[in-house]
Parts: sequence; structure tokens; C-alpha cells
Amino acid sequence: MNHTPDPVTLWTVIIAMAVGSYFLRFLFIGFVGGRQMPEWVLRHLRYTAVAMLPALVAPLVVWPDATGGNFDFPRAIAATVTLALGITTKNFVLAMLTGMATLYTLLYIFG
Repeated sequence: MNHTPDPVTLWTVIIAMAVGSYFLRFLFIGFVGGRQMPEWVLRHLRYTAVAMLPALVAPLVVWPDATGGNFDFPRAIAATVTLALGITTKNFVLAMLTGMATLYTLLYIFG
């Protein structure tokens, strides 16, 4: 079974995504420019960076490629430990290192 996309379809998608990405950036840079943004917009934009890491990590915990997309107990526990430690200590680096150590320890124990 060949999953290689048609080159025309592939380039159409790449160009469409590039144009869409440019347009989204232009909305903030071009239209807003030097104007002051409303306080409610600034308040919501503050959470963008905080939302990016969980959005990138969550699929890797729930449907990890390493297990063929099946739920994996060690990854779920490591993510839970990382989240709990991050919330309680507010220390990003400590939470990430502890979560990583938890993951590798559980993978070693459970194989």
C-alpha cells in the first residue's frame, strides 16, 4: 500500500498552508500594527505560550508513535508526574527532568 501523496496535491497543501500562515501573521502585524490592542485580547494572548506545550505533548501521551498509537501506561504516569510537579513547584525545568526520569525508569521496569 503506497501512502505517497500526489505531488500536485502535496504542493497545493504546502502553498495553501504557507498563505494561511502568512495571512494569520499579517492580521496581527499588518492590521493591528502600532495600535493598542484591547486588554481582553492581551489577556488571552498571554496564555498562548502556556497552551502550546500541552498541545504538542498531549497526542504523544495519548497516542504515542512508539507503541503504534496504543495507550501506554508509563507515558501516562510520567505525564501525570510532570503535570503535578509543575503545578506544585512552578518549576518548569524540575518538572520536565522529573517527568523524563519517571518515563525512562518506568520504561526500564516495564520493558
